[in-house]
Amino acid sequence: MSSLIAPPSALQPRQTSLFVNGYFPRRRLAVLLLGTLGGLLIAYLWSAQVADDDIGFNTANAMLGHTANSPTAITGIGSGILFAFVAGLAGSFTACNIAVFGAVGPLAATRAQSRGGRFLETLKPLGWMTVGMVPVSAIYGALVGIIGTRMPQFSTAPGHGYTPRTIQTMIAFGIVGLVMVMCGLAALGMIPDPLARISSRFQNFPLVMMGALVGAFLIGRPYPLFRDLFRHAANEHNALYGAGAFVLQSIGNMIVMGLLFVLLSYALGGRVQRWVADKPERASTLTASAFLVAGVFTLAYWELKVMHRIGDGWFPTPPWH
Repeated sequence: MSSLIAPPSALQPRQTSLFVNGYFPRRRLAVLLLGTLGGLLIAYLWSAQVADDDIGFNTANAMLGHTANSPTAITGIGSGILFAFVAGLAGSFTACNIAVFGAVGPLAATRAQSRGGRFLETLKPLGWMTVGMVPVSAIYGALVGIIGTRMPQFSTAPGHGYTPRTIQTMIAFGIVGLVMVMCGLAALGMIPDPLARISSRFQNFPLVMMGALVGAFLIGRPYPLFRDLFRHAANEHNALYGAGAFVLQSIGNMIVMGLLFVLLSYALGGRVQRWVADKPERASTLTASAFLVAGVFTLAYWELKVMHRIGDGWFPTPPWH
């Protein structure tokens, strides 16, 4: 009879990766529905004019001391390096970069008791994300420096309503959105954890993957200030400059997110961690919700909305657009 009774360890929920702790919420369908609706609602309400012009351009203008979106904004490699970093900071809250905030759930669930501990626990995941971000950004920037204006992201030649830049944007952000949604479904236990096998060997791989996604934003990013940087890097035909500028662009995005996490950590103290520790399934709910909202938003905004603007699909438009 004893051989038929599973050992206690087999009955315990098993964590398979940093994003899947094995404690799944009972109302998984409700979390899925609310996360999906949240992503769709943000995509509906999102105003590119407010994010890109009112926030992005004004922020960049203030930091640079002159009009950022002008033909003379980048006059050389030195000014291009500064412009790259400023554009990254200014573009942190554009639609291109919203998906990175899907990492809020996993980072908010980390446990640390002291203020110093909370600070280190915030920096550690961001460090691993940077490990994934830097190679992707550097390689793509180097390719832009080598290939130049022949890159598809540089082309606006129309083809049945879709320019090469538009197609590249839809592919890049479509992949990012799908990855985020899959991570959300895995956190809910609705699909097998796709990161389980590699996480068993490399515990921090999920964070490295998230950093790679941040770097991949540059592959599809149509943000006007980034287009100016892209054009300058392409015309310079300098692989080292392209790599450095693109890395700084991504670092600018990461700095804003890092400051936000540090501020939240200090403002909330250990309350979030204690709340999560009381019921571990709350961490799954938080993680899944963040991924689902960010992933669904990314897919809806960069696939459905783009197709609607071109005339190949439908997506509701708010009256202020």
